[in-house]
Amino acid sequence: MTVRQDTPQAPAATVRATAVAGPAGPATSTGPAARASSAGLAARASGMARRVRDGAAAVRWYVRQVMGDDAYATYAAHQRAVHPGCDVITEREFWRRRHAEQDANPGSRCC
Repeated sequence: MTVRQDTPQAPAATVRATAVAGPAGPATSTGPAARASSAGLAARASGMARRVRDGAAAVRWYVRQVMGDDAYATYAAHQRAVHPGCDVITEREFWRRRHAEQDANPGSRCC
């Protein structure tokens, strides 16, 4: 194969290229450069996977906060930290009281 290459030293130099049989890339190369390249690719992939997991965890946390799914866990942690001598009510009793309070004092909500 002949490739025409324009360089500053020789404006119309012709370079002879050699074709290599088989696919090129990390699958056929086993030298240090190929191993470093595949290690870099693996590091980038694990970094991207970590960012996706972190993003999904952040979205999950946000939705749980907005919907109130972790209200009992927050209540129990608060009770144990601030009022260590007091008993923590059961989760069932917590939700019963919470819904009764919302029904008694509806406040600003859509439903």
